Amino acid sequence: MTKYLLAISAVLSLVLTGCMLPSQERAGNDIAYEEQIESVQSAVEQYQESTGGLLPIKTVENDTPMYRKYQIDFSLLKPRFMADLPGNAYENGGVFQYTLLDVEENPTVYVFDLRVAETIRSLQIRIQANRGIPFEGQVGNNMYSIDFSQLGYDEDPVVTSPYTGNELPLVARGDGTVYVDYITDLYQLTQDMDQSAIQDLEDLRPILFEGSRVVPAYSVPYYIGDDGEIKYGQEETGS
Repeated sequence: MTKYLLAISAVLSLVLTGCMLPSQERAGNDIAYEEQIESVQSAVEQYQESTGGLLPIKTVENDTPMYRKYQIDFSLLKPRFMADLPGNAYENGGVFQYTLLDVEENPTVYVFDLRVAETIRSLQIRIQANRGIPFEGQVGNNMYSIDFSQLGYDEDPVVTSPYTGNELPLVARGDGTVYVDYITDLYQLTQDMDQSAIQDLEDLRPILFEGSRVVPAYSVPYYIGDDGEIKYGQEETGS
């Protein structure tokens, strides 16, 4: 068991080291400024044009979830395509990782908040110390709420939604993988939508960031069930 826990700890350290945030944060580096994102978008387009279609992205594992799969490698953009990195980029002391979606048709720059990764990392450390995740109750297909009191929390950790301002809970798969639960956001954002228009969507998450450049990187897909209720889907990876 000790060897097993040490192995998990080593893996988590490798996966999340890139998500550790700088200890000193500069003013304004925790805001996803549209103009900064657009400056990176311009640099990506210039790079793609100059390289015959290549994209300035980091090498990640093939099974990396799609909202984190195509992370931008700023070392390929600076200084030729941009003089300075955005102040809110992780690589420049900020809290956002820049990433791309729709890489085949229309590569578009988005960001995700690494403070969410830090919250999940802290929880995973406590789960390791507890030698397992204390499930509280089932909230969906293979999805469970967590008994945080058994992990030593006085209050349940939450993540503030960049879309609604809601305080969102953390939930876990049966295998212990932790995610942010955006289901309350989706109910709020879809209540005035034409339900027939979203009934057949395989993944409702794009509804969350319509009009936003922040993606829900640590989440699972959602869909509308036959009963009209929002359901949890299986996590997908980018193609």
